Amino acid sequence: MSKRFDLPDVVPIFPLPGALLLPRARLPLHLFEPRYLSMLDDALKTPERMIAMIQPREVPGSSEKRLHCIGCAGRVTAFSETEDGRYMITLTGISRFRLVKEVAGFAPYRRADVKWAGFERDRATPETDPGLDRPAFLDLLGRYFSAMQLSTDWGSLKEAEDELLINSLSMLCPFEPEDRQALLEAPTLTTRRETLVTLFEFALRGGNSDEKMQ
Repeated sequence: MSKRFDLPDVVPIFPLPGALLLPRARLPLHLFEPRYLSMLDDALKTPERMIAMIQPREVPGSSEKRLHCIGCAGRVTAFSETEDGRYMITLTGISRFRLVKEVAGFAPYRRADVKWAGFERDRATPETDPGLDRPAFLDLLGRYFSAMQLSTDWGSLKEAEDELLINSLSMLCPFEPEDRQALLEAPTLTTRRETLVTLFEFALRGGNSDEKMQ
């Protein structure tokens, strides 16, 4: 539990495919739709300044898109307005949550009743990964980045703490939405790193996304 505010039972939700927010990590967002500008305006009026990120999921045999059961809420820690009325904001991850149900109301954006139980480690101190073999992990990452034609600041990666390294890669690498959901739902930093390794290895072998998380 944060020392500054209580976690609310009802939160505004931003169902954005492919967007991943993790506890203690920062996610930049560009808001321009009127409903999300309204959501930001309302969030800034509350002590917690919270917006919950959650991914939509497809329903087999239907065009309907529902929501995944688990998302992550963040606190608006920075925002700036452009000349044409759009906003650039930064969400800092506070805690994952479990979706209970959507809440009807007059707001133009969606809101949901959520439960925070089971994610207490998200509000504790940063995690470490005792089993991380950093040289081997960075070697695999280098081969993945080369294959995907990606670049990075390798000096910063080598010096980064376990949680910052693993969570930053989870958020920034070009994974499919369902793979990002698997990274979000990983119960510990170690299992998230193991999931990352699986995704890197599949990409290097040319595996397709339908195979990865089975």
